[in-house]
Amino acid sequence: MNRRTLLQSAGVAAAVGLAGCVDGVREHFGLQGIIPIEIHNEGDTARNLRLQARERNGGRESYEQSYSVGPGETVGPPHLDETEQSFRAAIVENEEEATVRAVSVTPDTSLVVIRISEDNLVVEVQRSEGEDEIADGTEDADDTDDENDEENGDDSDENETDSDD
Repeated sequence: MNRRTLLQSAGVAAAVGLAGCVDGVREHFGLQGIIPIEIHNEGDTARNLRLQARERNGGRESYEQSYSVGPGETVGPPHLDETEQSFRAAIVENEEEATVRAVSVTPDTSLVVIRISEDNLVVEVQRSEGEDEIADGTEDADDTDDENDEENGDDSDENETDSDD
């Protein structure tokens, strides 16, 4: 047997032996895929935006970024980890969160798109399998916000006011 055949056989045997180990290595070392984020300001004024994500298991904050996005500008912030997370985007005015949208991010999420207009904030989660999720301030999106608040231990509604009438 010549040396070339021996080395080729050893290489094939090593590749076959490691073929099933890739997922185990990724899991052991915490190597995960990424989910890209795009922010589009479709309005006529610059807006300040705060992005946050919390892991569903344990509630650890896994992402926090703040941006000022100019009119007509598109920003590509750092990617999210490909894990189960609650993702939250908020327009910040006078150091207060004025408009907040919350969505669920899962490993089958392929893209998160945030659109800012003069009077609205829309967060769209595009999934490779299944139905896309859109939080745009309609009643269905408010239900998603309430679910995320309950999971994070917040059972208060930001829009409710208490009165002693």
